[in-house]
Amino acid sequence: MGEKVLYQTVVENDAGINGHAKVIQGGNLDVLTSNPIHDNPGTNPEQLIGLALATCLNATIEAEEKRRGLAHQSVVRVGIKMGFDNPGFQFWLDAQVKIPQVEHDEAVAILKKAETRCPVAKLLQNSDNVSVHLVDDFDFNEKED
Repeated sequence: MGEKVLYQTVVENDAGINGHAKVIQGGNLDVLTSNPIHDNPGTNPEQLIGLALATCLNATIEAEEKRRGLAHQSVVRVGIKMGFDNPGFQFWLDAQVKIPQVEHDEAVAILKKAETRCPVAKLLQNSDNVSVHLVDDFDFNEKED
């Protein structure tokens, strides 16, 4: 393969959408899983992929802020929708990024650099179902009523 591995982990799900998913090598995370269209406690693939993109992209932006001598103030919020496909289902991700401490042109440059460096963004970059963009205000609230 030729790549230099800096971190490795193994995760496992043996129960599908109603049970547990866990890290079996490289950590001790164990999460309850549940169907997203029911009110049962637990997380789901929609939330997990959204958290993966938000966390990885914001950590990469943070590194670029630091490289530029800026305080870390960026926030990444990802809206995820699931809908029918033929066959099965599909997701749509809308990643909204706020970098409030700089002018728009610098924020654009920071985000562009982060998108080329963030491993999760790179995995998703060619998908028509994923949008990453700068915002002054988020289009969705923390809690929907």
